[in-house]
Amino acid sequence: MRLHRLEVSAFGPFSGTEVIDFDALSDAGLFLIQGRTGAGKTSVLDAVCFALYGQVPGVRNAVKGLRSDHAPPGTGPRVVLETTIRGRRLRITRSPAWERPKLRGSGTTTEHAKVVLEELEHGEWTGLTTRLDEAGDLVSRMLGMNAVQFCQVALLPQGEFAGFLRAGADERRRVLERLFATEVFTQVEKWLADRRAATGRQAAELDGAAASIADRIAEATGARPPRGDRPAVPPPRRGEPVVEPFAEVDALPAWAAELAGAHEDLRAVAEELRDGAAAALRTAREAWEDAKGLADRRRRHAEALARRDALAGHAGEKSRIASRLYAAERARGAAPLVRDVQARHAEAVRARRWAEETRAEVAALLPPKAPEDVLAKAERDRRNEVAMLEGKRATAARLGDIERERAELADGLRRLEPRDARLAAALAELPGVVEARRAELDEAAVAAAARPGAEAAVREATRRLAAARRRDEVERLLATAEDARRAAIDAAQQARDRAQELRQARLDGMAAVLAEDLKDGEPCRVCGATEHPAPVASPAVVPAEDEIDRAQAAYEQAQARREQRTGEVRALRSERDGLVKDVEDLTAEALAADLAAAEAARETAKTRAADAERLKAVLDRRERELEAVRAERDQVSRDLTRNRTRDKELDAEQARLRAELDAARGDAPTLEDRIARLTGEADALANAVEALRVLARADEELAAARAKARKEAGEQGFDTPEQVLEAELSEEEQGVLRDKIRVWDDQEAEVRALLGDPALVAAAAEPAPDLAALRAAADAADAVHAAALSAADRARHRCERLAELRGHLAAAVGAWRPAAGRHAVAERLAGLTSGKHAANRHAMSLSAYVLAARLEQVVAAANERLSRMSGGRYALVHTTDKAAGDRTKGAGGLGLRVADAWTGLERDPVTLSGGESFITSLSLALGLADVVTAEAGGTEIGTLFVDEGFGTLDEETLDEVMDVLDGLRDGGRAVGIVSHVAELRARIPAQLRVTKNRAGSTATIVV
Repeated sequence: MRLHRLEVSAFGPFSGTEVIDFDALSDAGLFLIQGRTGAGKTSVLDAVCFALYGQVPGVRNAVKGLRSDHAPPGTGPRVVLETTIRGRRLRITRSPAWERPKLRGSGTTTEHAKVVLEELEHGEWTGLTTRLDEAGDLVSRMLGMNAVQFCQVALLPQGEFAGFLRAGADERRRVLERLFATEVFTQVEKWLADRRAATGRQAAELDGAAASIADRIAEATGARPPRGDRPAVPPPRRGEPVVEPFAEVDALPAWAAELAGAHEDLRAVAEELRDGAAAALRTAREAWEDAKGLADRRRRHAEALARRDALAGHAGEKSRIASRLYAAERARGAAPLVRDVQARHAEAVRARRWAEETRAEVAALLPPKAPEDVLAKAERDRRNEVAMLEGKRATAARLGDIERERAELADGLRRLEPRDARLAAALAELPGVVEARRAELDEAAVAAAARPGAEAAVREATRRLAAARRRDEVERLLATAEDARRAAIDAAQQARDRAQELRQARLDGMAAVLAEDLKDGEPCRVCGATEHPAPVASPAVVPAEDEIDRAQAAYEQAQARREQRTGEVRALRSERDGLVKDVEDLTAEALAADLAAAEAARETAKTRAADAERLKAVLDRRERELEAVRAERDQVSRDLTRNRTRDKELDAEQARLRAELDAARGDAPTLEDRIARLTGEADALANAVEALRVLARADEELAAARAKARKEAGEQGFDTPEQVLEAELSEEEQGVLRDKIRVWDDQEAEVRALLGDPALVAAAAEPAPDLAALRAAADAADAVHAAALSAADRARHRCERLAELRGHLAAAVGAWRPAAGRHAVAERLAGLTSGKHAANRHAMSLSAYVLAARLEQVVAAANERLSRMSGGRYALVHTTDKAAGDRTKGAGGLGLRVADAWTGLERDPVTLSGGESFITSLSLALGLADVVTAEAGGTEIGTLFVDEGFGTLDEETLDEVMDVLDGLRDGGRAVGIVSHVAELRARIPAQLRVTKNRAGSTATIVV
């Protein structure tokens, strides 16, 4: 990058417009920017940095308002810089935000920051962008460095590198992080730390899952889960789950296998008892079923005798129904013919009535009783006359069109003539209005460029405020959830202990329960003995099975609530950590204030943009209105001429057509009236002819239907058609009667079969069985079997549940092993990169290590100049030792010492004198500039500035420093020295003199 020309107006101390020709200064290679204290020497560098990046170096950037206080009230601040970057000649024009007086009224209004970036192509300046963000991005990409890096490389600032030389590791680290892109290494550290936490949570969750399965195995079997000392593990980090101390996860499958073997033995004993009880139950049920079968057969035989006697009383009714069905069958063929005669007679009556009505309608047109052919001829005559008159309808329609068109033309003339006069007046006024609007738009041409940025700021502030409020809410919810989780853990533990105590008491008292059912002479269900000399008696109350089941159900519910509360706590902690990472410790009130400020800035930008858009819309509307009026005036003139010519043509055609239509309508008021009357008469004659034809056809069909019906009724044995209709039955009625007969037949057959069944006959001869006694014996056997079956089912269920849980346990342990291995790897890598692992001998984080390597490069480059400027006495030494005042963990490796060749000792930089500090700081600054330049892609800095500090040097050291600075000119680079030291004015002939006075500072080039 090489500077060519700088123009500043109303900027900093410069009240007017000052032009600085850097090409003239750069020809000398080394030039001096000199002036009295406060004249504005550093403001020249501020103007260069502001033109490139829209900000000034260091703390001065935090001060609002770059406009000169000496400038006239209406003069806006502006900086114009011409420079060449990577072979491209650019011109950058920037104006900072400032308060200007209002054009109307009193007070001020804000003028927002503006930028215009142009490039010289083929001898002409071509605009690249007017957006602030695009201009800054383009300059940063071309230079390969941001504003902070540029200020350290091209504008070596006064006093800052002496502070960098003496700073501690924490402050030095912040400076280097701004200059070098170490974000990727910091992100690697964070990613590994997050990975360590994630794998730790996963391993802990899988460990907890295996332990939860072991708990369920213990619950299913009534045993206690194995617990013991776990390997030493670090305490859980914030947001990670807490795992209870179970025994080693790898030992759980063997423990479960041992339990499975013991419960298989118990299952075998319970199944043996169940099989014996089942055999006794089968014997008792068979005796009871046989007795029930005999009683049922005796009952069925008695019921069959009663039904036989009842069916004998329906014989007469069955005969009458059969006769009625036979008559209906004979009437089926003749009934439709009889009903057809009735329909034909009704149709003939309707046809005769229609013929009489239609003849009455044409009585006025023809003689009474006129035959059918006379009526038909009268219809044809009228149809022919209507056809002739139809041809005249087009004439009538055309005449109507002419009348309407002439009326429309008259209306058009009445509208067009005043409209033409109005348009002529508008054409005389509108051009002046358009020019006035264009002038207003030119005044409002610069709209607010900060609107997209302000809207983005509002969105970001809104999001962060919502995140802060959600963070506060999650903190409250998390505290509540943790209390609920602790209560759920206690409740689950108490419920589990209660269920285990009841189950153990049941097992301990099982012998007493079996002893209660023993009776002398009956075999024992365990040993089979019929004598029971010493049955066991329980000293305490033995819990019932339903009580144990209720306790187990209560524990399962408590365990489910415990797992649910644990999941809620884990989710809230994860959400809380993400929100804290986003908004840190900022309060919602502070973020709300930020949002309000951003919304105010956005509304201001919207207002400015809306003003420009409104004026543009007004001008566009006025211009379109002018063009429309001109086009409309031309169209109106053409319409007037065409209207008058057409009206004359239509007047002649209207007179000719009226004469033709008067001759065609005759005595009728209109042609349509005459056509309608003739058409109505022809339609009435046609209806009369059709009615006579329909009547003749209906009489013929009625006679034929009567003859056919009489013949069919006689063949079926009926004397009259009326008898046929009386005997007819519908299909539904016949179906009801047939079903009734069929039911009687089926019942008679069923009764005969029952009375002939040998089993029923034999059962009727046997005595009745004692069902009550047999039922009581079967119930007693069933109760014994149910108890044995329940015990066997519980044993089988426990074995099956245990087998299922063992499979889940094996899968959980298998999933835990690789997760534990991944966590161990992540733990080691995260510790290495954060400097907290024993293998990291320097206890340095990865980002600190990278910055230390960059600092080592800077020291090497700085020592090349420091050796010359100090006469070989001093050299900077980079040390990886952590200083006592360094508070940041893993931040070692950024120490600086000064080696003194005269004493052979290393010194702390704070022990250097003022001049020694200056040359050491300058060497460090130049070395850092070289390294940053290389880091930024080797962008060549053609113009370099060194700001102040020369007053602390003696003459000999000043010579050495000047030799070093003179060497910076190699390769055509220009070096500008900012100083008010008088001796430099004699040494450096090319000068930019900055003079201050009451009206503001001025700049003059002296070569």
